[in-house]
Amino acid sequence: MQVLQVQLEIRPDPAEVGRARRWARSRLAGSGIGVDEALAETLILLVSELVTNAVVHTGGPAVLRLSLPGVAAGESGEAPVRLEVTDSSTRAPVPRCPDDDATGGRGLALVDGLADRWGWTVEGPGKRIWCELDRDAEPRTTAAACGGGVVAYEGLAYEAV
Repeated sequence: MQVLQVQLEIRPDPAEVGRARRWARSRLAGSGIGVDEALAETLILLVSELVTNAVVHTGGPAVLRLSLPGVAAGESGEAPVRLEVTDSSTRAPVPRCPDDDATGGRGLALVDGLADRWGWTVEGPGKRIWCELDRDAEPRTTAAACGGGVVAYEGLAYEAV
């Protein structure tokens, strides 16, 4: 099985989040993931969340990496899609439970709810946060409890329940 591994340098500028989404979308074609598939939509949302966290919380550059296993005729699509963001902060990513009026703080709850696996490691002078999506998994609805409420996620549609 071939794996396309690509990376993008991210500047510490909020406009980079949109550029990272467009870049990731453009890389899906060679991997056999259609841009209108639920997997692609979830991947783009996860790119958005992790790059936003790196830009907002570190104030420094970051690197976005994608590992996109291609599926040739006759091969199974069992290898996961992997997304990594390396930044210059060693501060651990901590999921928060913001109140209803907060305008941020839900990113890692989305990552936790949408990714099949995620984690982080210290990487040189910073850290690497990663998540994986299984290619052959059915889209799932995940609920993440936070404070007194539950937020439900299904693909890109998420709403307070």
